[in-house]
Amino acid sequence: MNDTAWLALEDGTVFAGRACGAAGETGGETVFNTAMTGYQEILTDASYCGQLVTMTYPQIGNYGIIPGDHESARPRLAGFVVRELCRTPSNYESVESVGDFLKKHGIVAIEGVDTRALTLKLRDKGALRGVISTLEGDPKRLVAKARALPSMAGQNLAKVVTCEKAYDWTDGAAAKPALHVVVMDFGVKYGILRRLAAMGARATVVPAGTSAAEILKLRPDGLLLSNGPGDPEPVTDAIETIKRLLPERLPIFGICLGHQLLGLALGGRTFKLKFGHHGSNHPVKDLETGKIEITSQNHGFCVDLESLPKEARTTHVNLNDGTSEGMAHSTLPVFSVQYHPESSAGPHDSRYLFDRFAARMRERQEAASR
Repeated sequence: MNDTAWLALEDGTVFAGRACGAAGETGGETVFNTAMTGYQEILTDASYCGQLVTMTYPQIGNYGIIPGDHESARPRLAGFVVRELCRTPSNYESVESVGDFLKKHGIVAIEGVDTRALTLKLRDKGALRGVISTLEGDPKRLVAKARALPSMAGQNLAKVVTCEKAYDWTDGAAAKPALHVVVMDFGVKYGILRRLAAMGARATVVPAGTSAAEILKLRPDGLLLSNGPGDPEPVTDAIETIKRLLPERLPIFGICLGHQLLGLALGGRTFKLKFGHHGSNHPVKDLETGKIEITSQNHGFCVDLESLPKEARTTHVNLNDGTSEGMAHSTLPVFSVQYHPESSAGPHDSRYLFDRFAARMRERQEAASR
């Protein structure tokens, strides 16, 4: 059987390799992730919707697929690019290989690619539209298909990955949770919901288009704005909902796309990064304590620090490029971070932010009981 596969980029670059996932053809924005582990969490992170994910670490799949490590019900990424995919995982918890997992879910993937050369190209030129194909072998036609793909800018992908209807998260939840959090689902990771359960909160997950009135009817102690894919600016319904909730003084915690949406609701602007931040080893400085956190990140857009109103102070910055990694409002119980404090996968340096969110909600409960 011919297992040849091709990766073609919009700049005319073509890589030949071997098929290691489902047969077919797929396209999207090509990005690279610098994590050495956590590939299963990456595969099932809805924030990668519409993207071809390149892993910089040379061998992927060594410990297979573990049922409890999913971050969503199924993979959402457009395609997967690796140097070498392990066929014989070694882990007593593994239930299947990554290759079998990709085939089962219809994810087209390619191995045998010089991922170092590909990463250097993406760092130099920025994220590029690309096509992976096991069907088409003509480089010119593949490059033309890559150039015909839409840009990530302007795409509202949150509406693609959000839940269809509201539901309560029960995994790990306490019998009598002390707090109630409404989670706006723009592509929420299970790790975030697990952290909420671990801190004693009941999480009600609602679709991205849920109105402010509908959220207030649920009588939450706080609101979490989740991670998600694509450009934040077209997610206008959610931005309007956040604007309407700000005067209610409801504690709000934004993560990743949620951070960007909060920035837009406060009157700021966002912009597209050259090649984004994707990995579990990104250094972030907490400007209030001076401490450095090693963080897990996955985003291609960013809040413009200069565009924020004076009431929204910057709390965290990225030490690699100085971009926005966190903000807090000076008079409202509202804060957010660009990175992933739930750390699935990744370091646990930032989990204190969930404690901060819980403290804000308890303060609200105490004020209401007086």
